[in-house]
Amino acid sequence: MRYRILGDDIQLVEVALEPGEQVYAETGAMAYMDGQIRMNTTTGGLIKGLKRLLVGESFFMTEFTNPGPEPAVVAFASPFPGKIVALKLAEVGGTFLSQRTSFLAATRDVDISIAFTRRLGAGLFGGEGFILQKLTGHGLVFLTAGGTLIGKELGPGQELLVDTGCIVGFSATVDYNIRFVGGFKNMLFGGEGLFLARLRGPGHVLLQSLPLSRLADRILAAARHLQGETRRGSGFWQTLLSGT
Repeated sequence: MRYRILGDDIQLVEVALEPGEQVYAETGAMAYMDGQIRMNTTTGGLIKGLKRLLVGESFFMTEFTNPGPEPAVVAFASPFPGKIVALKLAEVGGTFLSQRTSFLAATRDVDISIAFTRRLGAGLFGGEGFILQKLTGHGLVFLTAGGTLIGKELGPGQELLVDTGCIVGFSATVDYNIRFVGGFKNMLFGGEGLFLARLRGPGHVLLQSLPLSRLADRILAAARHLQGETRRGSGFWQTLLSGT
């Protein structure tokens, strides 16, 4: 399947469907499409819909099919500032685990299900809970990452310590656990939280520099600050006008 990723900081992916080809995406992800593309919203089956709900995705998915005689284009946009990565599952062993907000679109030979975290600590403190997305098949999947996307290939036994929110996904061969930061000053003043994710190879790892949760926290903090400034400014003018 031919595709091209457009843009820099807020990207979209344009997929060229040959006659009879089909791709599916998270509802609301479509940006534009050629007139001959046919769109169909479906659950893909009750069980599959419920599985998607468990991993934080929509109960419904939207299928895009090209029934015409000529190639046609459909484009999907990232829901937040960052990058889009095209991942061929056949090249990473046929299975890839990802965080719950990273899925954008995939070919029909890719299945989304749930993967339960095997380690109690990873489930309680890993940021994504006990449930991750499990992407299986041999087709193409498009994932989104906040900020800059970083890919790493870990060798056997090689370890990488990561902020839990900065993980986009990793191969099924990668061992995922949580490590306590330790150190009194680190815990109180480090600003990195009490736990880090430990990823141990072999396998492929995708990371992001700006998790959606971190971006949302900064926006909320700025909104509260502006609200406080507005209230203080309003109180000043009320006092000035009342002459007290």
